Amino acid sequence: MSSLKGKVAFITGGSKGIGYGVAEALLNQGFKVAITSRSLEAAEEAAKELEGKGDVIGLEADVRSFESQQKAVKAAVDKFGKIDLLVANAGVGKFNSIEDMTPEEWNATIETNLTGVFYSVKSSLAELVKTEGYIITISSLAGTNFFAGGAAYNASKFGLTGFSQAVMLDLRQKGVKVSTIMPGSVATHFNGHTPSDEDAWKIQKEDIGELVVDLMKMNPRTLPSKIEVRPSQPPKK
Repeated sequence: MSSLKGKVAFITGGSKGIGYGVAEALLNQGFKVAITSRSLEAAEEAAKELEGKGDVIGLEADVRSFESQQKAVKAAVDKFGKIDLLVANAGVGKFNSIEDMTPEEWNATIETNLTGVFYSVKSSLAELVKTEGYIITISSLAGTNFFAGGAAYNASKFGLTGFSQAVMLDLRQKGVKVSTIMPGSVATHFNGHTPSDEDAWKIQKEDIGELVVDLMKMNPRTLPSKIEVRPSQPPKK
């Protein structure tokens, strides 16, 4: 198995939560990492926190804008020379019944969680083909399990799961691998939540980071294309 040292990762939504955990895990393996956020201040602050672990930069990018993604990918390539791994992680959660959901909530969810991943893939694809790289999308168990109040979120994540699997088939003969990770409850700031000791039963951000590293280390003849991840022992209801 080849070393991961010197490989380059581009991570959307990397200033906190799952994206931050993945960035930290990859830096520990010798990756060079570009993390993006809609807030340049947040991206640069996260990069500063992580810089002791390796070579990392923070970039401003909005996944809802194709031009913004193209600019960020170019900045990452200008800095590091290539991209070996795209982690399409940026996402939002808007939960409301169909009666109360606004068009603005629907559009924000679909544009970020689904169209944003399309933009991220399209922007980085030429670089990933060059390196025979890896695309990892962060979907959700909500991408296969529907629930009340989840019309927009379910639609975005069902769509993302299907998108990722179709892209996997499109690119496998070009040497580009595609996996989608579908976590259940993760202890992050997602949807305004503040992590606390009460979240100890949940998946932790470093657990997803470890999973991404495991995928990168797997023998290239084998592709785990869709991975469901859930807390092993959630509280009894």
